[in-house]
Amino acid sequence: MSKNKNTNENEGKVLESIETGLTKSEQFIEKNQKILMYILLGIVAVVALYWAFIKLYKQPREKEAITQMFVAQQNFEIDSFAVALNGYAGYPGFIQIIEDYSGTKAANLANYYCGVCYMNLGDFDSAIEYLKDFKTKDLMLYSTKFGLLGDAYVEKGDLETAADYYLKATSEDYSNDFTTPIYLKKLGLVYEKTNKFAEAVKVYEKIYNNHPKSNEARTIEKYLERAKSNL
Repeated sequence: MSKNKNTNENEGKVLESIETGLTKSEQFIEKNQKILMYILLGIVAVVALYWAFIKLYKQPREKEAITQMFVAQQNFEIDSFAVALNGYAGYPGFIQIIEDYSGTKAANLANYYCGVCYMNLGDFDSAIEYLKDFKTKDLMLYSTKFGLLGDAYVEKGDLETAADYYLKATSEDYSNDFTTPIYLKKLGLVYEKTNKFAEAVKVYEKIYNNHPKSNEARTIEKYLERAKSNL
């Protein structure tokens, strides 16, 4: 009987506590009704503005940038790199796309195109500048970006920095059978040029063991033997 009484008392206290909490909440809402309404309207306005920004500005701008870049891409594909960079017959080049459509995916991709164009034109400092601005999570493009940066630094004679970028290009997180063996081989050649023959051997062995079906693997044994002979 005593136990039931205690239980009932506890339940009563809990209910009383809940009722008190509800009363305080009701008082708070009533007291701050206008403020809460303004907050709610503010949230609705922010959501509406964001939707309008995406649907009425960002998406149309993305489409326009892609359309405007089409001619530059065509010139790029036929190796007209200067024209692709600077534009032709009223059509913008990649540089203008970056300036006019900053923040779009097209402008970001134009950074990559600019980097490749400048590499082919022999302007390695400009190539480095644009390639560094290019952002991607794509496996192949990530590897190619850093591989091209490695190439640019090789052309500038900075082999230590080139090796760092070739290492990034061949990261295990982005390993594949196309770009990885290409840049592993280039990394090995840089190691040989800097008399790091033990490192070169490891790199060439990685091509032989991890990418046996690649084009680089077909001829890698002679590079491997050469590096070993210099140890």
